[in-house]
Parts: sequence; structure tokens; C-alpha cells
Amino acid sequence: MTTNPPISERWPALPYTDWSQTLETLHLWTQIVGKIRLRQMPWINHSWHVSLYISPRGLTTGSVPYNRGVFQLDFDFLSHQLRISTSTGQQIDVGLYPRSVASFYTEVMASLRQLGIDVTVHDTPNELPTVIPFAEDHVHQSYDADMVDRFWQAIVSMYPVFMRFRAGYTGKCSPVHFFWGSFDLAVTRFSGRRAPLHPGGAPNMSTRVMQEAYSHEVSSAGFWPGSEQFPEAAFYSYCYPTPADLGQQRIEPAQAYFHPDMGEFILPYEAVRQAADPDRQLLAFLQTTYDAAVTTAHWNRTELDCDLTSFEYEPTS
Repeated sequence: MTTNPPISERWPALPYTDWSQTLETLHLWTQIVGKIRLRQMPWINHSWHVSLYISPRGLTTGSVPYNRGVFQLDFDFLSHQLRISTSTGQQIDVGLYPRSVASFYTEVMASLRQLGIDVTVHDTPNELPTVIPFAEDHVHQSYDADMVDRFWQAIVSMYPVFMRFRAGYTGKCSPVHFFWGSFDLAVTRFSGRRAPLHPGGAPNMSTRVMQEAYSHEVSSAGFWPGSEQFPEAAFYSYCYPTPADLGQQRIEPAQAYFHPDMGEFILPYEAVRQAADPDRQLLAFLQTTYDAAVTTAHWNRTELDCDLTSFEYEPTS
């Protein structure tokens, strides 16, 4: 007989200070893998072709085309390796351990060449204020396997909640996916209406790319594990364009708040982790912040929201 793991194991503690250096290194490693996917994929609206996806063992690119078929890169956070596999049956594993970004980058690119995958990436990180070319980065070289495992378990626990939230929408909606630029899990709903031209402003990110990403009105929510500027794991929710009265709306749970400088609703990860029912707590945040966004932005909810909880694919008789 199997039993569900206790909530404390499914939602482990993620204090930013305990793994900030590992987080920075892992972030850069995911950028390398993400840029490989970016170079090989046709452009899909709102940069959906660049993101990574949740897999049973970590993060994956999914199938990526090349001249011999398809290949895939998988971060395996259970065995702590990056697996590169191809549709020709070949496979190479790259170890995840305390090593520099330069070492990881060099081995990954050499492994791709060994597999007959010809790809060249722009080797400068994106969406970070201070950048070092991957091949020259010997500064970031930390890897705490236990903290990576905790991070991974947290992502696994919140992923079904994000999927459940996504299911309540019949309008255009992104997958629940992982952006390596900002290192966050995200899902984005669209009203269908064009948005004002985005001003850009993200460090080391093309304004043109940001303007395409925000070409239409959005309500977006997600999770990030923290940064030097915001050293706390947290869930977020925002909309673009941002209505003037967005931050005045009532949201749940009680620990959630509007951050005026960031222009986003914030819910500390620790508040969800400590809740008696973390799933319900997180879902309440996702739903009420969406309610706040579309109410103040005057979206047509009759045409966009849906409830398929009673839908049956197969007839019962």
C-alpha cells in the first residue's frame, strides 16, 4: 500500500540564503540549455518556443528538431545529470555537480557536436543585470544537490495546482512552462485584445522581444525562487497593462499583498508551505488575483472563463 508523503516533504523549505549561489549557477545552466532550444525551434508567439517543461525527473526541452530527426535535453534532478538524447538512439550524460558555468557549457556543446547536432548559441546570459559569457564564467560554480532536490520537489507540488488553474480558461492561454531567462514557472492568460506597446526595460533583453511577448493584454501568474534583489521564494501575479486600481482589490489568502514597486501581487512561498492545505491556498491566490486583474481591466469573462469539472469524455451509458 502506498501513502502520500507528508506536506512538509512535498513543500520543502526553500530559504534563499541557503542556496543562492547554487541557484545562480543552475539559472545559468538552464540558460545554456534554453538557448540551444531557442536556436533550433521556429519562433512561436510570446517566446513559447524557448521555455522548458516539467518532466517526471526535472526540466526538459521536449523534442527539438535537427537535421537527423529530433533531440532532447533533460535536467534530471534525481540522478543529477543533464541527459542529451536523439531519435537516432544516441545518448550522452553531462554531470550536475559543483562545476563552473564554463566547464558545463564546454562539455554540453562538445557533446552536441559528438551527437552530430550542429548548433551555435549567443553565449551571453539574458535578463540578468551583470553577465559573463558562458565560456568565460568561472565565478559561478556551486551545486548543492540537496537544495536542488528541494527546489524540484516544490515545483512538482505546485505544478498540478497551476494546471488546475489553467483548465478554468477557454481563451488563449500559455502552457504551464518554465522560463530560463527569469527562472520562473509561469502560466499566462490573454484577453484577446491588443495591448499598448511595451516599453521594454529588462536587462540584456531585446525590447522587440518583450514587445512581442506583451503584444496582447495578459494576466500572468507564476513562481520564482528568489534573487539578490528579492531574496525570498514567492508566487506572483500581475497583468499588462496594469490598471490603476489593481492593487486596491481584495485577494486571498491573508498573507498575499500588492507590491507597489513591482506592480505585482505577491504570496510568500513559506505561507503556502506552512498552510494546512497548500494546494487550496495557492489556488485561492491564483484565482483571486486573476479576478482582480480582469475586473479592473474589464475583460469579457463570459467569453473567456469556463468550468469543465463535470465534463465527461466518455458517455456513461
